[in-house]
Amino acid sequence: MSTHQLPEHPDFLWRNPEPKSSYDAVIVGGGGHGLATAYFLAKNHGMTNIAVLEKGWLAGGNMARNTTIIRSNYLWDESAAIYEHALKLWEILPEELEYDFLFSQRGVMNLAHTLGDVRESMRRVGANKLNGVDAEWLDPQQVKELCPILNISDNIRYPVMGATYQPRAGIAKHDHVAWAFARKCDEMGVDIIQNCEVTGFVKDGNRVVGVKTNRGTINTEKVGLAAAGHSSVLAEMAGFRLPIQSHPLQALVSELHEPVHPTVVMSNHVHVYVSQAHKGELVMGAGVDSYNGYGQRGSFHVIEHQMAAAVELFPIFARAHVLRTWGGIVDTTLDASPIVGNTPVENMFVNCGWGTGGFKATPAAGMTFAHNIATGEPHRLNKPFALERFETGALIDEHGAAAVAH
Repeated sequence: MSTHQLPEHPDFLWRNPEPKSSYDAVIVGGGGHGLATAYFLAKNHGMTNIAVLEKGWLAGGNMARNTTIIRSNYLWDESAAIYEHALKLWEILPEELEYDFLFSQRGVMNLAHTLGDVRESMRRVGANKLNGVDAEWLDPQQVKELCPILNISDNIRYPVMGATYQPRAGIAKHDHVAWAFARKCDEMGVDIIQNCEVTGFVKDGNRVVGVKTNRGTINTEKVGLAAAGHSSVLAEMAGFRLPIQSHPLQALVSELHEPVHPTVVMSNHVHVYVSQAHKGELVMGAGVDSYNGYGQRGSFHVIEHQMAAAVELFPIFARAHVLRTWGGIVDTTLDASPIVGNTPVENMFVNCGWGTGGFKATPAAGMTFAHNIATGEPHRLNKPFALERFETGALIDEHGAAAVAH
């Protein structure tokens, strides 16, 4: 079936089977990472007797709530390697999955507002180039040429002193990504089970042998946890703790507009990032709420601060109307880098801690996590992100690139 013939409605793309009594592997979490993991388990490792469990509707968690920005301009070698691999997969997966992601490589610009920002940004550009990641430094006039609606005058609260720019970065349509993975998983025999909440685990000593759900117990040899903000809840059920905190993260969208915003603009300093979606709405995100919680909503003052900064940077937005706001639950670690690998429980694996950067990592996270589950050993790309690093001190500090939500 060609991509233009594919139905928009997801009900036609995969089955909704009843859970079987046993599987070779069970993935908990039916979002982008869970679906990508199942796809690569089937494609790369021949494991098709597997189930993806989702407590709600497929990809209804953070996959449906993120602002869809894709980039790989991270500072440290370990982060740059996995995110750059993800970006290369983003470039080929639509053809491989036979489904258009609407992946638009319109570039991502990260603004600098202070001399400290400028120094740090230039350092990052240098580090990116050393890692083979496309990166440029733009002066204010070049910023204006790329994004004419941006205010670069000196007499505003956050003057633009320049920006880093990654031309290959961009945005994709998150629903299409999830549906593409789900469709291919279903074709290969993977069971995608919606409305199936995990309530506990069955263990034989320190080895997991089953998953308890609200639809019965499922026996399995391997369990992969890919539940983002609720990973710590699942870990607690399994008898271990994760060094992550869950915070609400908000985003908003405007009414439809004619194309006015040609790229993606982000600002760590004021915690705002803006792109224009394919239909024409402005998609805008802010920083995380400071409190911990699992409510998929956030504080009003975060939106207020974000909008004030956005209108100063983009005066044209002053008359735009906000259509709706929403929140997701992000799982942040002490070093703002993910946890992907083995756990203290035998045959249980975890993929969490991506914080605000989970969507952009989806293909590489799925590929490496699938390798880890199938072989029992980490892939070279996810090996640095093991849980043990919080004991050894081998942290990968990406607060500068990941602490703002983008």
